[in-house]
Amino acid sequence: MLLCVDGDDDVRGETAGTLREAGFDVAEASSLADARDRLDPSVDCLVTEQELIDSTGLELIREVRERAPDTNCILYTDLPVTEIDTAAFGDVVAEYVRKGEPGAEEELVGLVEQGVAFQSQTAYPLPENEDARLAALERYAADPAALGESFDRLTELATELFDLDAAAVGLIDAHEQRFLSCHGVTFDPIPREETVCTYAMLEPGVTVLEDVAADPRFEENEGLTAANIRFYASAPVETPEGEVIGTFCVYDGAAREFSARDRELLSMLADEAMDQLTLRRRLGGEDDV
Repeated sequence: MLLCVDGDDDVRGETAGTLREAGFDVAEASSLADARDRLDPSVDCLVTEQELIDSTGLELIREVRERAPDTNCILYTDLPVTEIDTAAFGDVVAEYVRKGEPGAEEELVGLVEQGVAFQSQTAYPLPENEDARLAALERYAADPAALGESFDRLTELATELFDLDAAAVGLIDAHEQRFLSCHGVTFDPIPREETVCTYAMLEPGVTVLEDVAADPRFEENEGLTAANIRFYASAPVETPEGEVIGTFCVYDGAAREFSARDRELLSMLADEAMDQLTLRRRLGGEDDV
């Protein structure tokens, strides 16, 4: 989705209309404060005027980049670049298009198309509902570090239940997998292209790799080798709305089988993890989102 920000309602409407005619889903905002309220993980491109009623376009771009560094940002403004204090914003980089110049609208559409195409060229497969999935993750677990240790009991229980080396509950955001709990092995955030869960979340139900080393997708994955992971199984952590925001995983250093009953039990553990996230959201007063 694109976010178009301009304090002039008529000009903003014209710009948003041009982008919609080009086939893009466009949200609108009139100020920095308004834009903050509309920013969420589904926004992958920002088009903003430089002069806003409560700030500047470059200040907005800096805030957006701090939250999502890969967001495509375009300064679409009447001001000539010589009148914009770019030095005050350090290494903030954005595309620049001068409104009113011949071909400006075509240039803007071309830059948006180029940015969207670049973002889609990831080193890993994306779910068809990626935008909705990221929005759900923001609702249920915007700050994994604040979720505490309540998931540790589940991961410890999983290692005992299945007699395996390790277990973890992980959440998959736009670029990496972060962990709510690990037992038997400790993981820092892992880039999505390096984690098995990136692929597992695309499959329905429980995913089992009896011998990870035999899967060509992971035969050169140094992280799995370093963690001594040969067996992998995971169940999706899925919201009540049907969006998979993470996985409940179990691992072992030796290849092994995983029975139908084991799959059922792992699914139950994943459901319990999601129940805890849902309860925390309700207690936080966010269940009306």
